[in-house]
Amino acid sequence: MSDNRSDAPLREDIRQLGGLLGSTIHEQAGEGVYETVEEIRGLAKEARAGDAEAGRALEARLGQLPDELIIPVVRAFSQFLNLANIAEQHHRVRRSRAWVRDPETGPLRGSLEEFFNRMLDGVEPAALHETVSQLDIELVLTAHPTEVMRRSLLQKYNRIAELLGQGDRLDPTPEEIEEVHQSLKREITAAWQTDEIRRRRPDPQDEARWGLAVIEQTLWDVIPHYLRRLDRILQRRTGEPLSLDAAPIHFGSWMGGDRDGNPRVTAEVTREVCLLNRWKAVELYEREINQLIEELSLQCASAALRDWVGNAWEPYRAALKQVRDRLHATRAWIDARLAGRRPSDAPIYWRTAELAEPLMICYRSLQQSGGGVVAEGRLKDLLRRLSVFGLTLMRVDIRQESTRHTEVLDAITQALGIGSYSAWDEAERQRFLIRELDNRRPLIPRDFAGDEAVAEVLDTFSVIAEMGADSLGAYVISMASKPSDILAVKLLQKEAGVKTPLRVVPLFETLDDLNGAQSCLEALLAIPWYRAHIAGEQEIMIGYSDSAKDASHLTATWALYQTQEQLVQTARRHDIQLTLFHGRGGSIGRGGGPTHAAILSQPPGSAAGRLRVTEQGEMIQAKFGLPGIAERNLELYTTAVAEATLAPPAPPEDEWRAVMDELAERSCRDYRAMVRETPAFIDYFRHATPEHEISHLAIGSRPARRKPTIGVESLRAIPWIFSWTQTRLLLPAWLGAGSALAEGLAGGRESQLRHMYQAWPFFRAFIDMLEMVLAKSDPAVAAWYDLRLVPDELRGLGETLRERLAETRTSVLGVSGHDNPLDEAPVVQRSVGVRNPYVDPLNLLQVELLDRVRNGHEEDLREALMICINGIAAGMRNTG
Repeated sequence: MSDNRSDAPLREDIRQLGGLLGSTIHEQAGEGVYETVEEIRGLAKEARAGDAEAGRALEARLGQLPDELIIPVVRAFSQFLNLANIAEQHHRVRRSRAWVRDPETGPLRGSLEEFFNRMLDGVEPAALHETVSQLDIELVLTAHPTEVMRRSLLQKYNRIAELLGQGDRLDPTPEEIEEVHQSLKREITAAWQTDEIRRRRPDPQDEARWGLAVIEQTLWDVIPHYLRRLDRILQRRTGEPLSLDAAPIHFGSWMGGDRDGNPRVTAEVTREVCLLNRWKAVELYEREINQLIEELSLQCASAALRDWVGNAWEPYRAALKQVRDRLHATRAWIDARLAGRRPSDAPIYWRTAELAEPLMICYRSLQQSGGGVVAEGRLKDLLRRLSVFGLTLMRVDIRQESTRHTEVLDAITQALGIGSYSAWDEAERQRFLIRELDNRRPLIPRDFAGDEAVAEVLDTFSVIAEMGADSLGAYVISMASKPSDILAVKLLQKEAGVKTPLRVVPLFETLDDLNGAQSCLEALLAIPWYRAHIAGEQEIMIGYSDSAKDASHLTATWALYQTQEQLVQTARRHDIQLTLFHGRGGSIGRGGGPTHAAILSQPPGSAAGRLRVTEQGEMIQAKFGLPGIAERNLELYTTAVAEATLAPPAPPEDEWRAVMDELAERSCRDYRAMVRETPAFIDYFRHATPEHEISHLAIGSRPARRKPTIGVESLRAIPWIFSWTQTRLLLPAWLGAGSALAEGLAGGRESQLRHMYQAWPFFRAFIDMLEMVLAKSDPAVAAWYDLRLVPDELRGLGETLRERLAETRTSVLGVSGHDNPLDEAPVVQRSVGVRNPYVDPLNLLQVELLDRVRNGHEEDLREALMICINGIAAGMRNTG
């Protein structure tokens, strides 16, 4: 089947949704607005096709729009881009299933079927079964401020995707076709009448509720369905099923626990979020138990079940009603805690195993009493959910900056009169920490009272002791660089009386910290106390965002690769099981990109059956908002980690390493020369992008800056990338890389670079990601911003950056050998092409709005500007 034929349903979906949106605009906003939108759309398409006169006419038409027409025009183009995204997501699901009906097309790369077919050519079935069954993949949902769309709209868009699926049914009747059409019209009309803009900045509890909504609305049902598929294919291809308690993929969260740079996340917030997670889990389990009570009217039961419930007429219902009553008591207990009341003393569920026990008794009884086929239905699904979600759905990580722990210990040591902890060198700190870790007496006096910041950190450790390991995951230390940073958290957990201490995870982010990660791990493992207390396991987090902002995307990518290699080697040498935690974002500049290729391009041994990775902001909705998409992403994670474990890539050749060292050095030098050492750069950035205006979007609880300074170093990586994405320059993803590659090509390395691209998955993934960036970028659009928004004396800097973007394009295509970016990904290439005529007017309107807002019309047009920012984000498919 050709690409054109296979994409015909997508084109039809976009045509239908676009037509329905047009009729909605005509009905809801009037003929004048509709005709204006159509005129602008026509000019944008002609301009994209190369008609310069149409381009000038488009700019003039948008510049003349009266204020009252700006918002409906912006909304029209934004809505279309969101509808196009829905159609594309649905088409991805359609394509993943197409091979079942047409086996000649073959299963998609990375699907369970394709993976098992390929692996069993060289891997023994028993080894394949063992690897898949023992996978430990944790997806950690984070609430970074990149999700620009309101949940109210997301729910409507999800409904539209469901309706597109209904339209795919074989042989629908005319009445069914018309019903789907009318339902689509209703949803699009409702979306048009829904406010796109959040009027209130969310608090951390709101963010936590959004994460829970993803679990409830999608993953709660997708997980058992996916594990059934995995179970069937394991049974069919290896002869052994997936064990009932297997949880190859499970979920964590930073929502309500990530306090690094976010003063709104307090100890009380963390306590509340942990209770909210438990409350929602109990509610979902109650719902399932009630359905099982309706279903399991069977009377045949095992002796074990009879011993538990006595001579009940319907033993399963009797058992499950006891479970329901205890779940109800648990929810009442949580309600009381959330309301600040004293809970009752009724028995509640504290641990997952307590809920699993009666369910397993029922399951075994059915298997032993002739009801095995019934046991394999809803009850088995519930047991699988329990293995994956536990009693908290997602365990919350705590994240805090290392300096906050230093401040606490300094306050304590000074209060005790034993010196200043912050003034001690590393050796003295370690001696003190290890001595106190071994000491059974408390370190902190009962009457100790630190300042507000110190008290907040100590309160957080009290919450850890209160909530326990069932509710909490890891304790992540940002800006970690030395063993005392990790030992300090160990000591503070001990002092708080934490019974089951959280694992302590250092996060290495900047280039210097990445380069020092191995020596830090070596020093840690050389401490006998530490080795004795980690039970042979160590987790380390590596950050993509700050390293790229610090040193360039190319330099950071190579540093991350080398750091992983070094950490894996160190762990093997010390016989330690290492888990790498990847702090990836949605955009290319923050480690984003196709999941499967990204995992398989990592160094050998870095994903040996275990992986943690963040799913940030809008990527949560993009990957897990629709059931079909969610299941596809679950299988991509499963197959990629399994393949990286069973058939890791070969290590790179020494010559390749030498080339990458040269490229990284040149890239870092050129990037920093521009971003840090060019005096006018910050001023240009502020004028040429909507960075200041983005700070007014109510899209996250965290502030845009860590510290109140004006340099790029204090700006969070997300708004830094978001701003450049809006102007279509996408500078953080390519700056430095183009000049480094150009130097390599000019220096006679063309054949070597091309060989690296063909033979080394890591380098190929990097170049392919640059091609994605180049396909989305547009120097002509960026020039619009300069022409209207940048002072004359700064415009030369913009011209220089666009010249460097052109150089990057030439260099990247020189390495890949392609004529155009994404020549090997025609579906994505066409996707970008379809969007451009709809994003272009939004960019031009954003320039117009920024100019007007910055010249006195701020209050009148701010709403239109916010909608425009949302629309461009939808068109670019990511923000930060």
